Amino acid sequence: MNDPTARTDQPRNPLHGVTLEAIVRALEAHYGWKELAHQIPVRCFSHDPSVNSSLKFLRKTPWARDKVESLYLFMLREQARRGRGGGGLLQTDVPVI
Repeated sequence: MNDPTARTDQPRNPLHGVTLEAIVRALEAHYGWKELAHQIPVRCFSHDPSVNSSLKFLRKTPWARDKVESLYLFMLREQARRGRGGGGLLQTDVPVI
């Protein structure tokens, strides 16, 4: 419990405090099961998908969990880019004639 190497604060870790269930639900809401199965081809997303079956599989399969977490981080980056506006294009104060 008093391990000096264990850090309780992780201010730069976007996954800190986010449960696997929240990640799966966010990905399903954003992509849908069909696209999620296309992005990460595992049976729990393509054959009779559900949050519970996905959680059971992902908790037992580290490589699949890594892929899900990576896709979640990618989704967050894409949403942040879209939120900044302009779709990556620079906006200037030069009037269009």
